[in-house]
Amino acid sequence: MTPQQWVTARREAKMTQVQAASTLDISQPYLSQLEKGKRVAPPDLIHKAMAMYKVSPTALPLPKPEQATAVEPDYLEKELAALGYPGFAHVRSEERRNPAEVVYSAVLQSDLDTRLVEALPWVMTQFPDLNWCWLRDNAKLRNAQNRLGYVVHLAIEVAKKAKNGLDVETLSSWERDLEEARLARESTLCRESMPQREREWLRSHRPAAAEHWNLLTSLTSEQLRYAA
Repeated sequence: MTPQQWVTARREAKMTQVQAASTLDISQPYLSQLEKGKRVAPPDLIHKAMAMYKVSPTALPLPKPEQATAVEPDYLEKELAALGYPGFAHVRSEERRNPAEVVYSAVLQSDLDTRLVEALPWVMTQFPDLNWCWLRDNAKLRNAQNRLGYVVHLAIEVAKKAKNGLDVETLSSWERDLEEARLARESTLCRESMPQREREWLRSHRPAAAEHWNLLTSLTSEQLRYAA
């Protein structure tokens, strides 16, 4: 959380520094230093404050580029559940990561269960305030911009169906951001183990947008049961 987020969250919760500090089990001077940017809170305190203030997970700190990596699929499922993805409502998880980092971790995967891939457009539509610059730049560093571009395209289709003009505008600007960086190299949407015969079939039967992003996938917005 940034110093401004600490201040804004407390004020929106209608709490004084003394009240907030007491609930967080820290001193008022320490909270004051956090709000002024003179101290940096440890992760456990950030999570505790976000839960108390009901702050969006987009305020969670993001790792430095060299520290951002893919995660195990089981852990990714828990992270999506913690963000509120309805497809994993049965999964119990409270530890959340920034939505931008969750999407980034997913698009880096060589092979990922379709259920997890289908959740990514939902994340993009639910958190239009995520740190797009961080996500875009890190995806480009790992040559994952085509996958991210197609995920954004699917999110746009979902937002259009929901008639959410603001989300469509935001997502469309993100898609345009990736156009100039679009890779000519063919890839898949996190299915690098795909058999050759299926690859050949998809080259002729994939959606037009998937062809545009040079991806071998048949996934469309119509298949996203929980996207809206």
